[in-house]
Amino acid sequence: MANRGPSYGLSREVQEKIEQKYDPDLEQRLVDWIVGQCGGNLERPETGRENFQKWLMDGTILCRLINSLYPRGKEPIKKIAETQMAFKQMEKISQFLQAAEAYGVTTTDIFQTVDLWEGKDMAAVQRTLMSLGSVAVTKDDGHYRGDLDWFRRKAQGYRREFSQEQLRQGQSLIGLQMGSNRGASQAGMTGYGMHRQIM
Repeated sequence: MANRGPSYGLSREVQEKIEQKYDPDLEQRLVDWIVGQCGGNLERPETGRENFQKWLMDGTILCRLINSLYPRGKEPIKKIAETQMAFKQMEKISQFLQAAEAYGVTTTDIFQTVDLWEGKDMAAVQRTLMSLGSVAVTKDDGHYRGDLDWFRRKAQGYRREFSQEQLRQGQSLIGLQMGSNRGASQAGMTGYGMHRQIM
């Protein structure tokens, strides 16, 4: 972690607001899912934001998680090196983020490497893992292992096909969003307000 002193003033207020977004109940659900998805040989962390961060910080668990969502032999991260070197651990985190985006997690749901590495925004890490779980449940390809109620299914597109005749008919109608001109007349209209008086 970076050697930074305590923050004061506005910086401290912003950091406190970010820390308030962290959900301890969600942490337990994510730990349950990760342990179930990666296999039972994972050691559970103690509860708490700092412990959750230390558990995921080296990137190994995240790489195992994303690999478990793919069929055997098609894993996006081929080699997961067990190392204590900081830059290698950060590289594993960024490999996970790239693989998560390729899996279907939207770019806006993906955290930055320093959010996890330095513990800056663990709520963003939770959002990324929730989004990854939602994509896995939505894909329903048999690789998701866990309770289906832990994550929401993402909405699927429903493409509609119209014939040329239907499209032509639609061009001749005035949509109700534009208002209606039926029964419009100026009958009974009178001038508004007082007339201008010139002295």
